[in-house]
Amino acid sequence: MNAPRTRVQRRPVHGVLLLDKPLGFSSNDALQKAKWLLRAEKAGHTGTLDPMATGVLPLCFGSATKFSQLHLDADKTYEAVAQLGVRTATGDSEGEVIARCEVPAIAPRRLAEVQSQFTGAIAQVPPMHSALKKDGKALYEYARAGQEVERAPRNVTIFDLRLELLEPALLRIVAKVSKGTYIRTLGEDIGSALGCGAHLVSLRRIATGPFGIAQCVTLGELEALAESDRIARLLPVESLLPGHARVTLGTEDAGRFLSGMRRRGAWAEAEQVAVFADHPRSLLGTAHVKGGELIPSRLLSPVEIQQILGSVEPVATP
Repeated sequence: MNAPRTRVQRRPVHGVLLLDKPLGFSSNDALQKAKWLLRAEKAGHTGTLDPMATGVLPLCFGSATKFSQLHLDADKTYEAVAQLGVRTATGDSEGEVIARCEVPAIAPRRLAEVQSQFTGAIAQVPPMHSALKKDGKALYEYARAGQEVERAPRNVTIFDLRLELLEPALLRIVAKVSKGTYIRTLGEDIGSALGCGAHLVSLRRIATGPFGIAQCVTLGELEALAESDRIARLLPVESLLPGHARVTLGTEDAGRFLSGMRRRGAWAEAEQVAVFADHPRSLLGTAHVKGGELIPSRLLSPVEIQQILGSVEPVATP
């Protein structure tokens, strides 16, 4: 008879864990494993990575989930390796081979031309194997049914692109890109421009917004840590708000702001503001400033603030 499973006692955990997602894990699988290791009550991620991709996956816990959507628009940097001369149905090594082509000798000058061609603003046709929807149905559902539907090109930006031949038929791609860029499609399009087609054999996200791979922890490393050290790996909630202007409020104004009231002051106009209490110093939420008014957007609750601060009393609301 199997022994009964031990029930995990969940607890409030607040912050951001930078995970180096392992190969073969879905983003949700990785999230659930980290959530279990931290015994966290509430968790979410800031956008998915394909199971075949590894690298930077910011995971949000507790009150950080309120701001996870803000990170979806962050620029991202990927390192990929493409196999030239072989096209697959999915644009990566998981799909069946649909075409083979001889790989021409690629001179450095030609590689530099293609690199320049795909740097800057480009139009990209989303792949059929993607979660984008058409008529309420994900494109990958059509693809699995053997159907191909028309997709409108989307404008994306390749801020920086570096191409390097590792072998005559193996190409390293490092690209910093805007939201909505498909690296599989970029690899395929670069292969087409080189006259031989291509598919990705590896994909690693090495940066997203202000977060880099050197800051990340693996699931194995996290599991090996003592429980208190796991919590110590969390970044504060405000790490999700690097581009926000900052406003600090006194005790009375902080309490009123937390109750959803607008505050008036000599603040410059700003679309994105991170608002803090001055004593004890703590994040209250986000806002925007218009016409000298600080207008609340997303707020932490007094209970969440108390949990983050530990034994310190939360800001009182009127």
